[in-house]
Amino acid sequence: MNKVSILIVGAGPAGLAAAMTLKKLQPQMEICVIDKAAEPGNHNLSGATAEPAALEMLLDDVKPDWRNTQQAKEILSYKVVKDNVMFFAGRETAFNIHFMMKLARMFRINFGQMIHQGNYILSISRLTKWLAQLAKEMGIEVIYGFAVEDIIYDETRNIATGVKLVDQGRDKHRSKQPNYVAGEIINADAIMLAEGCDGLVTEKFIKKASLTRKTKQLYSVGVKELIRVSDEQFAKFTNERVVHAMGWPLWTPVLGPAMFGGGVMHPISQNHIAVGMIVGLDWEYCDFNPQDALTNFKNHSFVRQFIEGGTIVEAGAKMIPEGGYFAIPRFEHTGDIGRGNVLILGDSAGLVNMLKIKGLHNAIKSGIAAARAVVRCLGNLTAAASAYTDLLNSLGVLNEMKTACKFRQNVAKLGPLFGMPITALGQKVPLFDVEEDYKTMSEKTYKYKPSKSYDKDTFTAMAATQHREEQPSHLTIINKNICMQKCSPKFSSPCITFCPAGVYETVKDEVKPANPSNCLHCKTCQRKCPFDNIRWTVPEGSGGPRY
Repeated sequence: MNKVSILIVGAGPAGLAAAMTLKKLQPQMEICVIDKAAEPGNHNLSGATAEPAALEMLLDDVKPDWRNTQQAKEILSYKVVKDNVMFFAGRETAFNIHFMMKLARMFRINFGQMIHQGNYILSISRLTKWLAQLAKEMGIEVIYGFAVEDIIYDETRNIATGVKLVDQGRDKHRSKQPNYVAGEIINADAIMLAEGCDGLVTEKFIKKASLTRKTKQLYSVGVKELIRVSDEQFAKFTNERVVHAMGWPLWTPVLGPAMFGGGVMHPISQNHIAVGMIVGLDWEYCDFNPQDALTNFKNHSFVRQFIEGGTIVEAGAKMIPEGGYFAIPRFEHTGDIGRGNVLILGDSAGLVNMLKIKGLHNAIKSGIAAARAVVRCLGNLTAAASAYTDLLNSLGVLNEMKTACKFRQNVAKLGPLFGMPITALGQKVPLFDVEEDYKTMSEKTYKYKPSKSYDKDTFTAMAATQHREEQPSHLTIINKNICMQKCSPKFSSPCITFCPAGVYETVKDEVKPANPSNCLHCKTCQRKCPFDNIRWTVPEGSGGPRY
């Protein structure tokens, strides 16, 4: 596997869509997809509403009879009929404001995009498993357990020649063990980066290729539990309902707190409901833990009726790129999303529309566009990034992203109370310059802190995360003195609180990533440490959660 024609880093929906489309267009082309997860879908957190058009475009092309398959009947059997867009005004009060979204659509106000009726309700993990199966049936090499740590970029020719895999078989002190295997270099004619949010290789490529973002990328973190409920509760919730709730416990107008985000609920399978909390990483409360907000959300009377007494059977966490259109990394001189023979796909590029609260459809379209771009540029793959950007535009991805281009910046600058309504003015609002998420931390505390600490050990166990215990820690605190002299005295070491897997602990008066084997690969610590003092690097292949 030292040389392939097309190398795709990441076997999520974007990467697999690219591989399958390319194989359909060029059956003889050598395509290889590599992924750090142990098995298909392991790093794709379940639960999403997905617009049908993009997925159906892909499947119609690569497997025309897909509607008749058993997988389609199982994975795509739920569609949104009951679309609950809620505002929680406290622990017991809830208002369905879906009618406001319908009015916004009627008057062509951008908030009208926040309507989900007719969308698929699905598990992204199960969808990814199916797409991986289809890709292999087409003759595509999809290899799991291969973690990429760097991209090999020739700055004189402005092209990438390959990637470097992480070394395996080192001990905690980085010494070589008897089973040591040096990280292989895989060369390729073109590379697609589809790692997901805050991809390690993608961010390295952005620096090496001198790509820039017009605004800083902003992130949220989502924490989610899959709960098995009773027959009566599921019948009441139905398999046709999705819930997106704003307000309490993240935002109480005027009185505070004032955080961006909200709760979500989706049916995943019979008697199983996914319940989650998504929170913008620009929160200012030093003692805030998103899992505490999830606990509060679950205890709200509206939510409680559907899940009380249920059993948590799975859990997980991931980040979401929220910066929008102006946070997409581009080569400044051409506007290309990528450079030369390297293309950036899906969440790695930040193709999430926060007004829709969706990115899966754009991820799939980006994969289709990337494949078409490679075919268009077979004689000159250094032009692939330019062709890819043009095709993203022709598929409507970039125009859609423009409709929500300032939303997240408005809220970051003005807060939810003013930032959300002003977004209705669209392009008339100036593009605010906002600071990185980690700079917003203050000594304020979260007013709705539950009396009981969240059980992170059980949460981590429910994510089934695994790493080889003897390998070097993939989490690094850059400067220990900053932790001891600045962060701990001022903020009480917030990484210990907000890490969903309990990776960080104080050991003999020193904050350490004491439990790296617990890591869920969400990378929240890297983006929220108030002194930008933590770095996440890729562990050995096959590590991480098993969703």
